[in-house]
Amino acid sequence: MRKTFAILAMTVATTLAASFAGAQELPAAEQTYKEIEAAIGSVPTHFKAYPKAGVAGAWALTKGLDFGEGTTVLEPKVKSLINLAVAAQIPCRYCIWLESKMARDRGASSEEIAEAVALAGYVRHWSAVLNGLQIDFETFKTEFGGD
Repeated sequence: MRKTFAILAMTVATTLAASFAGAQELPAAEQTYKEIEAAIGSVPTHFKAYPKAGVAGAWALTKGLDFGEGTTVLEPKVKSLINLAVAAQIPCRYCIWLESKMARDRGASSEEIAEAVALAGYVRHWSAVLNGLQIDFETFKTEFGGD
């Protein structure tokens, strides 16, 4: 009986905490939209469509990793080339378009863009071969001097 009551009490407390947190989300979302607009000039539709409960976190991730110039170790152009290579493999036409534009805006040449996309295909190719043929991982590591 005590165990059931304790579980019920925890459930009620959790529900109340979640409700209170939910009531605080809207102002956080509105503040996030203002921050996005200040940073990039508008609030893109995908941020507006994102659940309000998570938009602050989604923006923090984007801002911290992609726009975190001076606070991250990769140069902005390199970030865009990596993003483009991944986008080409997913594939995501939205990401490919945006990351190609951002890479150019960040100083990447057409040759650098082509090489990043080709490298993504190269890694994908060998991944398919290695995994599809079930090459022994320990043997593979030994062949390349790994532990």
